[in-house]
Amino acid sequence: MSSVTVRRRTPGSYAVLVSLIVLAVVMLLPFAIIALNAVKSPAEYSSHGPLSLPKGLYLQGLKDFWERVDFSTKLANSVLISGSVAVLAVILSVLNAYALGIGRVRGRVSIMVIFLLANTMPQEVLVYPLYFISKKAGLYDTRLSVIIIFTAIQTAFGTYLLSSVLSAFPREILEAARMDGAGRLRILWWVVVPISRPTLGVLFVFFFIWTWNEFFLPLVFLISNENQTVPVALGVLQGQKMMDATTTSASALLGILPAIVFFLIFQRTLTRGITVGSAR
Repeated sequence: MSSVTVRRRTPGSYAVLVSLIVLAVVMLLPFAIIALNAVKSPAEYSSHGPLSLPKGLYLQGLKDFWERVDFSTKLANSVLISGSVAVLAVILSVLNAYALGIGRVRGRVSIMVIFLLANTMPQEVLVYPLYFISKKAGLYDTRLSVIIIFTAIQTAFGTYLLSSVLSAFPREILEAARMDGAGRLRILWWVVVPISRPTLGVLFVFFFIWTWNEFFLPLVFLISNENQTVPVALGVLQGQKMMDATTTSASALLGILPAIVFFLIFQRTLTRGITVGSAR
C-alpha cells in the first residue's frame, strides 16, 4: 500500500489564504464596477446608482467614446510606442549589462551610480531639457521622440537590474564557450541571452506596461490629436467634463483593457521569470 502524506493546513495558512482572497476582491471590485457601468444606460445609472446590475447591454457609451476620441488611432499609437520601447530597451539593457556585468569595463561602479541616479530622477526635472532638445532636433510632437525618451529611461533601469544579475553569471560557462572559439558577440547571443531569457521576458512585460501607463511626458510631447496615446486621450477628454457617468466608465474600461489583455497573454512569461529568479 502506498502511503499518502496529507498536509494539514495551519491557522496561519488559512489566515494568509483569507487575506489573499480579500486583497483580490478589493483589487477587482473597482474594475467590476467600471465594467458594469460601462454597459449601463445613463437612465439606469441615474435611477439605480453605480452598484446596480444592468438590465441589458448598453453599448452606445462605448461606441460614442470610441468615435469621439478616434480610439483606434490612440490604441495604435500606444501599442507602437509601448512595443517599440519594450523591445529597444530590452536590447540596449542586455548590451549595457553584458559590458558592465560580464565585461567588467573600467569605471563600472561610477557608471552604475549614473544609471541609479537616472532611475530616481523625476520626470518633471527632465521635461524642459528634453523639450528643448526635441525642438532643436525637429522631433517635437512625434511618436519617435517619445520612443527615444522612454527607451532611455527604461534602459537605465534595465541596465541597473541586469548588471547585478549578469555579474553573478557562471564563469565556467563563459570559459567553456571561449575555449570552443566563441567570440564576445557569439557568447552574448548564444549563451547569455538564452539563459537570461526569463529575466528578459519579465523586463519586456514591465517596460510595456510602464510605458503604456505613462501620462506626463506624452502629454507634453504629443500635442497633436493623431499622435496622442490612450492615457493622454482619456485625461484630456475627461478634463473637458463633456461625458456622462456611463461614457466615463466606458472610457476607463477601454483604457485599461488592452493592458490587461497584454498582461494575461504574457502571464506565463512573467511567472516563469519570477520563478527562475527566486530559484537562483
